[in-house]
Amino acid sequence: MGYACPVCGLPQRDASHLANHLAFTAIGGDDAHEEWLDGHVPDWGEHDPESLGSEVSEHAEEREVETVTEQRVAERGRHRGPQRTPTLDPDAEEVLAEAEAMTREMIGGEDDGDGTDPDSGTEDG
Repeated sequence: MGYACPVCGLPQRDASHLANHLAFTAIGGDDAHEEWLDGHVPDWGEHDPESLGSEVSEHAEEREVETVTEQRVAERGRHRGPQRTPTLDPDAEEVLAEAEAMTREMIGGEDDGDGTDPDSGTEDG
């Protein structure tokens, strides 16, 4: 059982992921997430994901969340990630690009570190 974000409703697989979602979105410049955190956990910036998760999950709706596994991704085809919109400012673009690179590295990396997409041979982004 996971949680729905109390601000935007996006499903998160557990309390720590909910905490990370709220905090990263707030830090990334989303006023609604930041205001919610400020109103519910004023010292949210001083928490680690586990302790913040226990605080914020008390205010979130429990929700069934599908677990994504490598096998499930393979069955559905390679995920290319979300489509970017022109509403992101340059700082947000930089944060997003760094997060994507870290995610690739964390899951076994499809990026060989040279800034190219291994499938197309073109630069990422």
